[in-house]
Amino acid sequence: MENNPFPYNYIVIEGNIASGKTSFCEKIATKYGCRLILEQFEDNPFLPHFYENQERFAFAVELFFMTERIKQLQRNLINQDLFSAFTVADYAFVKSLLFARKNLTEEEFRMFAKMFNAFSSSFPNPDILVYFHRGVPELMDNIDKRGRGYEQYIQADYLQTIQDSYFEYFRNILSFPLLIVDVSRVDFVQNDTHYDTVESLLKKQYLPGVHRISLSI
Repeated sequence: MENNPFPYNYIVIEGNIASGKTSFCEKIATKYGCRLILEQFEDNPFLPHFYENQERFAFAVELFFMTERIKQLQRNLINQDLFSAFTVADYAFVKSLLFARKNLTEEEFRMFAKMFNAFSSSFPNPDILVYFHRGVPELMDNIDKRGRGYEQYIQADYLQTIQDSYFEYFRNILSFPLLIVDVSRVDFVQNDTHYDTVESLLKKQYLPGVHRISLSI
């Protein structure tokens, strides 16, 4: 394992569905051998049903996701030495709350938020949070290209709603650096130059708060 080339021990990469966050995290882990925390979305048995019938399956899908995230973060962030190796994750725990706020009824969300708040304070904030921004049409193209059957039910207005939810949350980020990186038409999976450009952003030190970066590649 190489030394940590970044000034951060806990890096979170976030983004909308099909923004490329997981692929980017996997490339960092392959290159540096760091600890990798990935959303296990395929283990959620309610997810395919949710995209077909959101109203019926929203609470089940969100509760399952939150429960799995809690177990995963407890295992990787609390019960191990966070500083023994740097950590890269493709989600922040607050993702549970952001998706639930948009997907659940008001009554369901109040119940969900109580459970979320009971655990959220036990997890550390990331040293840096990076949000990959792509426009909704590009996200829809990416969803189509990767060909997951159940994702074909995802609509553009749903992706816009999720994007809006993230940006509402970002207004309150003051305690750690947040990079909103416009990666439109950036292919860091197939193009090593693109990957290196994005990775280089993580080697800089940023003050707490929001930083917006648009890549011209």
